[in-house]
Amino acid sequence: MALKSLNNIWIRRQQCPCGDWKCYIRVEGDDSSYNQVTKSEMETTATTTPSSSSPYDSVFMPYVGQIFRTDDEAFEYYITFARKSGFSIRKARSTESQNLGVYRRDFVCYRSGFNQPRKKANVEHPRERKSVRCGCDAKLYLTKEIVDGATQWYVSQFSNVHNHELLEDDQVRMLPAYRKIQQADQDRILLLSKAGFPVNRIVKLLELEKGVQAGQLPFIEKDVRNFVRACKKTVQENDAFLTEKRETDLLELLESCKALAERDMDFAYDCTSDENQKVENLAWAYGDSVQAYSVFGDVVVFDTTYRSITYGLLLGLFFGIDNNGKAILLGCVLLQEESLRSFTWALQTFVRFMRGRHPQTILTDIDTGLKDAIARELPNTNHLISMWHVLSKLASWFSQTLGSHYDEFRAGFEMLCRVGNVDEFEQQWNLFVTRFGLVPDRHAALLYSCRVSWSPCYTREHFVAQTMTAEFNLSIDSFLKRIVAGQTCMQGLLEEVSAAASLAKQIPPYPSMKTCMPMEHHARGVLTPYAFSVLQSEMVLSVQYAVAEMANGPYIVHHFKKMEGECCVYWNPESEEIHCSCKEFQHSGILCRHSLRVLAVKNCFHIPDQYFLVRWRQESPIVSGDNQNGQGIGDDDSAQTFHSLTETLLTESMVSNDRLDYANQELSALIDRVRNFAPANACISHDC
Repeated sequence: MALKSLNNIWIRRQQCPCGDWKCYIRVEGDDSSYNQVTKSEMETTATTTPSSSSPYDSVFMPYVGQIFRTDDEAFEYYITFARKSGFSIRKARSTESQNLGVYRRDFVCYRSGFNQPRKKANVEHPRERKSVRCGCDAKLYLTKEIVDGATQWYVSQFSNVHNHELLEDDQVRMLPAYRKIQQADQDRILLLSKAGFPVNRIVKLLELEKGVQAGQLPFIEKDVRNFVRACKKTVQENDAFLTEKRETDLLELLESCKALAERDMDFAYDCTSDENQKVENLAWAYGDSVQAYSVFGDVVVFDTTYRSITYGLLLGLFFGIDNNGKAILLGCVLLQEESLRSFTWALQTFVRFMRGRHPQTILTDIDTGLKDAIARELPNTNHLISMWHVLSKLASWFSQTLGSHYDEFRAGFEMLCRVGNVDEFEQQWNLFVTRFGLVPDRHAALLYSCRVSWSPCYTREHFVAQTMTAEFNLSIDSFLKRIVAGQTCMQGLLEEVSAAASLAKQIPPYPSMKTCMPMEHHARGVLTPYAFSVLQSEMVLSVQYAVAEMANGPYIVHHFKKMEGECCVYWNPESEEIHCSCKEFQHSGILCRHSLRVLAVKNCFHIPDQYFLVRWRQESPIVSGDNQNGQGIGDDDSAQTFHSLTETLLTESMVSNDRLDYANQELSALIDRVRNFAPANACISHDC
């Protein structure tokens, strides 16, 4: 097998976070091209024909005198007939002459003839192998002739009489002649073998990716083992080839980052080297990303879905959500290991790119190493696990265990996620796992151990903007697939990511007015179309709720059909502060239907300004790094630090009117002090 250049193949991270190396994850709804293998494609793969499709879709029994253009065409025809009949064939003898060359071909049943006794080895207990040959007389003989100068082959003898039982379709597909590993699967097996996967895990992974039951591949574990053994030398060559290719391509990618940094001063990159001074990890962030982070860096999604098995690198992407509900790219990392050390470096580098600002919340997949790295590097950041990642793993974890009860389990799990308080969740969880017999299940135990990071009753008090919505997660998934779909070489990854990030994001139009409430008109003039649409939906639903004022001040709000639990709303008309026990505003930054209902009952014609977060406003004030007109003597690091402080001050001041007034007073006094400040080295700056 000749060594050839390999494409950069990306796959989803398959190893399960439960820690069992035999356990793999197959994400629900994954429609990548490699995973889309239909039943008909599987049947086609099981044949021995060299082409991907056969012209003989309806094959009848061969007959004497039947004509073929070539002997290969006749052999393919006989293979198809034998496959459908329940046996396989092999090539027997061929007859050759000086004038015609090969003029006769004999094809026979795989059980034709008898094995000749072999000379036994000089061992104490020689191994005896039972032969499958039983003297079957089924055959097809071809003879070549030349008619009008054209060569053709005709069937000179044919017999379909077998002295053995013919096999059913499920049995005949397991005959050695039909257990062929196609080229795509061969490349896949070689790459996985190079990565250190044992044969049994390779087979399991292929079954998961193709979506077939165990044992339903067109080849068996023995075939994979024989193929890997036969290609051992090729694997070693590919290992050396891929190592060199990875080093070369990473170095070229690093050079591309350097060149881009020279053209764009806002572009940031960094890398680490191994003991051989080879590029190990690489990270970069675009200038627009750093600028957007100043306003939309409160919530960050760190996606580590894909890794390149060609290069052995994990792709990590940092995303934020803008005021139009769109995913924005904040930074990229390539890591050689999924370890605490690698994740720690990635987080340190990202924070440095973002001028030292830590996000308020970070959302990730379930990963122990990543969890520990976040706890170390971002101790004041709320670490949550995206519900999308949890839900996408349920089928892989529980469908086989629960069988026909899985749909009932899935519905029960989604109801459990809507539980309102922690005590009720703890009680319902125990009943839930007992009901489905999952008390000893390791995946159920894993979910429970990290419940404070994904269960809504625990996470409601943490701000996530709108990153928990299905639309946002689908936009991230679409972004990732645009990058990996083309199996981009590493040198082009920088351009691919940049192109995907710079795709035009169409801003949706404002929806039409639905309630004619003054608050709706007020919100429309402040919020972006996306944020207004979310608030408007809450406003429309608010009319379905009744309000009861309690003697001590709070309001009890409940659905008119009591479809959900009651909520307690506190409203202070003097300070215009409103709080709801559902904690929707703390969670998303958009007022909930319960609060809006109380405001409407209290005849409020506008929404208090502090409940329009800066990040959801029509014009989010992003401080541009291009408008640096100062003529001071500070270096770039000092200027970046100054911009970071002013951005933070602006964000924190816009939370309430009191904060804004206080900041204005202090800034006015600070400006006066700066103007009257005489620097000690003033004479030096004026060349005294």
